[in-house]
Amino acid sequence: MLLYMMAGSKEDAETVTAFFQDMKRRGLNDPLLVTSDGAPGIIKAIEICFPRAARQRCLAHRMRNLAAKVPEDVWPEFKVRAQAVYQAPSRAIARELAAGVVADYGRKYDSAVACFMDDFEACIAHLRFPVTHRRAIRTTNLLERLFVEERRRLKIIPNAFGERAVLKLMFGALIRAAERWRSIKVTEFEHRQINAVRKELDQEYETQVGLKTQPSKDAAQVKISSSSRT
Repeated sequence: MLLYMMAGSKEDAETVTAFFQDMKRRGLNDPLLVTSDGAPGIIKAIEICFPRAARQRCLAHRMRNLAAKVPEDVWPEFKVRAQAVYQAPSRAIARELAAGVVADYGRKYDSAVACFMDDFEACIAHLRFPVTHRRAIRTTNLLERLFVEERRRLKIIPNAFGERAVLKLMFGALIRAAERWRSIKVTEFEHRQINAVRKELDQEYETQVGLKTQPSKDAAQVKISSSSRT
């Protein structure tokens, strides 16, 4: 259902696309949601390889981006406003709250507001999903904790004794992460919500394909993109 992805800034779309395609050859179907940072190569690869999946922009990275652009004395207030958007009950309410942020801060802090609105729909993609799942899927924190755990284990080992030993360490960290994920319960009602999201994503994809094959003269297509890397 969910896929987390991160990459370094040097990763290009072709490299990541090849990695995704290899995963699909091994049996990976389109997930419901792909959560990633803002690396352009990853974003493009997700759009190419998982066209039926929603894409979630990591909100931990986005909040750090915003903190760097807002003056220190204004940040506490701006942070509360941004968090209210990202934790809204629905995407429709999130868009209304975002419009208020733009109206209140747009003139004085234009760079911060531009960052806030960049890739905005991807920042609120998690609001499609059950409320109890949103905290776990709106960031890449789970993946980053795995990286920290692997570094912690390797730091105390002077020699990893080859690839097999490193893979064992990584597998151990993944098992612990999987155990944490098992604590997330999915009720029958949430199953129905998730199935509804899948149908909605399929319909959006089919509509998008239809627009590409028979483009309207009156409407221009809007492509979601990212100008920042994290």
